Amino acid sequence: MKLVDIETVETGQTLGKTIFSSNGTVLLSKGVQLTVYMISTLKRLGVTTVYLDNPMYRDIPEDEVLNDETKRAVIHLMSETFESLRSGKAFNTKAVSQTVDEMLDEILKNQNMLVQLSDIRTEDNAMFMHAMNVCMISCLLGLNMGLNMIQLKELAIGALLHDIGKIGAPEEQEGRMHHAWRGFELIKNKREYSLLIAHVAFQHHESVDGSGAPRGLTGDDIHTYAKIAAVANVYDNLIYGTDGEAPLLPHEACERLNAMSGTRLDHEVLIQFMRIVSIYPNGISVRLTNRQIGVVVGQHRGLPGRPVVRILNKDGDEAVGFNEMDLAQHPTVFIESVLS
Repeated sequence: MKLVDIETVETGQTLGKTIFSSNGTVLLSKGVQLTVYMISTLKRLGVTTVYLDNPMYRDIPEDEVLNDETKRAVIHLMSETFESLRSGKAFNTKAVSQTVDEMLDEILKNQNMLVQLSDIRTEDNAMFMHAMNVCMISCLLGLNMGLNMIQLKELAIGALLHDIGKIGAPEEQEGRMHHAWRGFELIKNKREYSLLIAHVAFQHHESVDGSGAPRGLTGDDIHTYAKIAAVANVYDNLIYGTDGEAPLLPHEACERLNAMSGTRLDHEVLIQFMRIVSIYPNGISVRLTNRQIGVVVGQHRGLPGRPVVRILNKDGDEAVGFNEMDLAQHPTVFIESVLS
């Protein structure tokens, strides 16, 4: 599959990746031929890019940490959780714990895969996708940082629920009305949960230099779980775009994160994050410094900036014989730019 701008999609092209609705059901399935109505509906739902199927790229591994079934379950759970809160009811803590257990099982199996946020987000499913991604990234970070299973589950539940204070809250929040404080209040009295879980929601907007909210905590006063969730939260927001900002490409988002090291975000957590993220995800088109153009088809854990690139000829077709350049083996060749 190959990532393309929605404005370039033509009728009859084949969708390369499933798109989910707000309650976890399938909105459009991978493999469906796109119609004019489907394309216009995706645009109306706020979709800006899609993955298309292409015979040239069918062998490119998707390298998904979570499979589609798990994603559907998580999105459905978050939809039900947020709906319960909107109606003034308690959310189902047992269901959250069970879903987190399923996520952790899958994350443990795929812990050597790099983070590649390739799911297509709509205006309706954005909050649920965000919660899922922050949880998934946080768990991978926690594994990299040596957390045990009890700690990983606390972190995972806190990361999945980090934004529940936003439900029913006003747009502008200060002090005890900040959504982080509201989230803390919603979670802390759940007897099934450790108080540390509530502190993920409470502290994920704190900054290590004291400029964060809602309490202006600094350094070691911020729990490690919250420092981890903060990095995951900011990265996902940068990739998909929030508060009117345009979405960034992964390498651009990583540069922005590094600029926040020691101020907004914890330096040590960022070091670990750069070891688990794919700066140039599979399926994107790139131009190399040797002037060749290609599509990223493979990754190296620990070398996020040195993927495997399938070289295309001047007409944009795959070069004869699957000519691939492993940038880990070509230290003088770099990715010059990402092509739209």
